[in-house]
Amino acid sequence: MMTSSLKNKLSEATSPYLRQHQDNPVAWQTWNEQTLALARDSDKPILLSIGYSACHWCHVMAHESFVDPETATLMNELFINIKVDREERPDLDKVYQLTHSLLNEGRPGGWPLTVFLSPQTQAPFFSGTYFPKESRAGLLAFKEVCRRAESFYSEHGDDVAEQVTAIGIALAEFNAPGAIGAQANLSYGAFDIARAQLQSLFNKTHGGFGVPPKFLHTTRLSLLLRHWSATQQQGAVDTASKSMLLHTLHSMAAGGIFDQLGGGFYRYSIDDTWAIPHFEKMLYDNGLLLSLYSETAIAFNDEGLRQVALDTALWAMQTMRSSTAGFYNALDADSLGREGVYYLWTPDEVRAVLNEEVYPVFAQRYGLDKPPNFEGRWHLAVAADIEEIASSCSLEINEVNAHLQQARKQLLLSREQRVPPAIDNKQLVSWNALMTKGLADAGRYLNKAELVVVAQQSIDFIRTTLWDGKNLYGGFTQGQISSEAYLDDYAFLIDALLSSQQAKWRRVDLDFAIDLANAMLEQFSDEEKGGFYFTAHQQKKLIHRSKDYADEAIPAGNGVAAKALMRLGYLIGETRYIDAAKNTIKAAWAAIQSLPSAHCSLLLALDEVLTAPEILVLRVDDDVVDKWAHTFSYISRQLRIVIPNSESELPGALNSLTSKGSFAAYRCRHGRCEFTVTDPAEFFNY
Repeated sequence: MMTSSLKNKLSEATSPYLRQHQDNPVAWQTWNEQTLALARDSDKPILLSIGYSACHWCHVMAHESFVDPETATLMNELFINIKVDREERPDLDKVYQLTHSLLNEGRPGGWPLTVFLSPQTQAPFFSGTYFPKESRAGLLAFKEVCRRAESFYSEHGDDVAEQVTAIGIALAEFNAPGAIGAQANLSYGAFDIARAQLQSLFNKTHGGFGVPPKFLHTTRLSLLLRHWSATQQQGAVDTASKSMLLHTLHSMAAGGIFDQLGGGFYRYSIDDTWAIPHFEKMLYDNGLLLSLYSETAIAFNDEGLRQVALDTALWAMQTMRSSTAGFYNALDADSLGREGVYYLWTPDEVRAVLNEEVYPVFAQRYGLDKPPNFEGRWHLAVAADIEEIASSCSLEINEVNAHLQQARKQLLLSREQRVPPAIDNKQLVSWNALMTKGLADAGRYLNKAELVVVAQQSIDFIRTTLWDGKNLYGGFTQGQISSEAYLDDYAFLIDALLSSQQAKWRRVDLDFAIDLANAMLEQFSDEEKGGFYFTAHQQKKLIHRSKDYADEAIPAGNGVAAKALMRLGYLIGETRYIDAAKNTIKAAWAAIQSLPSAHCSLLLALDEVLTAPEILVLRVDDDVVDKWAHTFSYISRQLRIVIPNSESELPGALNSLTSKGSFAAYRCRHGRCEFTVTDPAEFFNY
């Protein structure tokens, strides 16, 4: 095929992000063997553009350059242009984000990611992120970038080849074996160093870590909760971890990074005080935070955190849940072509909704009596304490709370009449698993059975739609399976199933977790060096096969896999799972030691390798299963399963934990049960 006759192919895609570009004059292709062969045959470099549907700067670059006929003509003349949705193809995104860092002296990438590739090898020779239409702020105009990239490829073939070779060598080093086997002297030292590193990064005034932009860093906060819980059990309580955790969670909940009317968290804050977010809402952030807020609420009996968790769960169920019982990916940052406009207010708009008695209370609480904080308008964040408002308005505290509750309800109804942000309706298994785990944890800890029901319905959707008995599929869009599964899909789903089992026993879910664990070991494990690759053995090979240990916005798949396998292995007595978990930590040990605080999910797994999780199994009469499932507090390193007495022929070690009348409790560690209690009245003495 002559490349000049190429047409835009994105109307054939399932991805909402790709379909956003189907009318561009750019002859966008999708990443497939046919497109790559065309690039090789024509010897035209590939312009690879990676983004996602809720990405604000992706929209900006599209509006400035990809819809511009002159820019599109240049792109079509010089390159084979490929659009990739990073959420459908995280394997490609991981590889080219890594190469971007290698090509740019270690600087991180982001989205949109703009990469120019050799057509023969798909290795990059130049990489950037957002480029403006016209030069500004030290950034070249995108058309000039295109001309220079093509000129470099055409006129400096030897240099391109040399750079491609150097990239290949550098990538190979990322999968070099670390300290494995007996060489890995695992210890709590890395855990303690990570804890100290987090304290050094902690913002004492506003919570969180580091400087803006401030991301949510849920795995770091989970490490603080685990450290506090572990030290409490040892009798030497880490009060600093407790303080950092609670200060951060309360500051985030009061800030503009939390939707004060509709619930749910935005992706990150652009300022130090959590006041102004980047307005996209991601399913994965909210699933992770739902688990963390629920665990912390029950650990410290904190009603404020409990309400944040419930508001987040309600937002997810009302806004993000599909008719299939799965959950959509994300809400866009933009509405009507402007970032955040859906969420902004003026005092006059608020006055038009609230009565004269309620308005002053709401205005003081959320800063409407102060200068505007976002482009001449107000984004809501808590600005005054309830007690302060009660005093200044001569009201009782319960009256203030009632006014605020009424105002939020009325303003939310008013806001819903606006044009909402676009929704990315992909349903990814990995992100659905994070939300499912969050709902199961919230339902169990906060005694909300309806949340557990929704979590298990999501599991049913994945099992019946995206699991064929041997292989998992990673995504579902527009009624079609839309992507392959990756390590995160398997690991996060096993972890979610274990949370769901603790909230409400279902034998089908335990069997599903076992099947997934077996498939994950077969398809992703590195049996020689330990750990798990991000892609399955049978998937198409790229220029690099990632094995990720560091946490990003979501936990590292290797960390979640190791922890889930440890727990499942001890639950059913399967040593293959336990060995695979230990070998994952050993394989990652050199990386962990280099920067412990970047590997918090692996450290959470390390904690359970060094101190085996306690397995608490209750066998009770069928009619009291739900009662017993909701009678526990937060305890780290413990997996609690309540199994009805009617269940028989259970897998592995569970089969020996039989009922001794109407009640039996077993506490087991290292595959050995330390005690059995048959009197419910005595249970809480242990």
